[in-house]
Amino acid sequence: MAKNIKKADLDWANLPFGIVETDYNIRYHYKDGKWSEGELTSSQFFPIHIAAPSLHYGQEAFEGLKAFETVDGKIVIFRPMANALRLQKSCERIYIPLIPEDMFIDACRKVVKANARFVPPYGTGASLYIRPLAIGVGAKVGLGPADEYMFIVLVTPVGPYYKGGFKPVKALVIEDFDRAAPNGVGDCKVGGNYAAGLKGRQYGLDRGYPITLFVDPKEKKFVDEFGTSNFIGIMGKDYVTPSSPSILPSITNDSLATIAGDIGLKVRKEPIPMSGLGKFNEVGAVGTAAVITPVNVINYRGKDYNFGNGDKAGPVLTDLYERLTKLQKGETEDKFSWLDTVEI
Repeated sequence: MAKNIKKADLDWANLPFGIVETDYNIRYHYKDGKWSEGELTSSQFFPIHIAAPSLHYGQEAFEGLKAFETVDGKIVIFRPMANALRLQKSCERIYIPLIPEDMFIDACRKVVKANARFVPPYGTGASLYIRPLAIGVGAKVGLGPADEYMFIVLVTPVGPYYKGGFKPVKALVIEDFDRAAPNGVGDCKVGGNYAAGLKGRQYGLDRGYPITLFVDPKEKKFVDEFGTSNFIGIMGKDYVTPSSPSILPSITNDSLATIAGDIGLKVRKEPIPMSGLGKFNEVGAVGTAAVITPVNVINYRGKDYNFGNGDKAGPVLTDLYERLTKLQKGETEDKFSWLDTVEI
């Protein structure tokens, strides 16, 4: 039980969403057609050849998930199998050897257990962020996949992604920069997508918008996704999220949609025309880091579209947020079997 663990001396209630050095990370090496056994290490660095394809050609994929201490003192990881399967999809797309599901989940359990004292105590509002990473390390100058790889899982305790927590922010629609290409790797969790979104993100920040919303890269007529998260909209009793081949399938979005359907909302996944923004009562940006970030204003071509209750989140997003976060903390029944318990 986590309650018997002497916790690290941290200001849990005021953690940033950033790097706090923990005791261990775990590493696997792929060579000659097979993965090695995992090795826990306290080193925060590793040697890499200067000709590694991950550095030159972007042959890398990653994931993000969280561990929590529950109300009854257990340590749980939220939906690791979903992340394992999504990483496999990303790896397959960019020619990285697949990480078996059992290896992925075992790695997450082992590194969380080894860093149990860094799992934030229940009630602090913080969590342990888990970052799996697969990279090509075998030296290669010509374009092509590496012949050696590393799979690494690191962890860090984090606070809310946005300092204000569950409070509305305003977003700016970006049309001059695309996050991903049609039929590209937008639906995979690879670093290049995020690098491509940096200029648009900074463009928004420079104008006072904490988040940016990208339009579809092909026709520039439909909602794509926010810079770091999926778009969801509430229209009456409908939960609506975009359908597009360039959008990363968010596990948080899937979880919220499942809960929405369970409480009687109609879940719709379909193209959302930019011209229809004004039809939504509430809008949220959803992802692992923040769960839901309510959006109260979207500026599109100079016009503000308003959602929610001004400086407060709307009632449906608030309800969904509370239901998911309570489930993650063990305060309500895990009726969907999403919590994977780490034996300490």
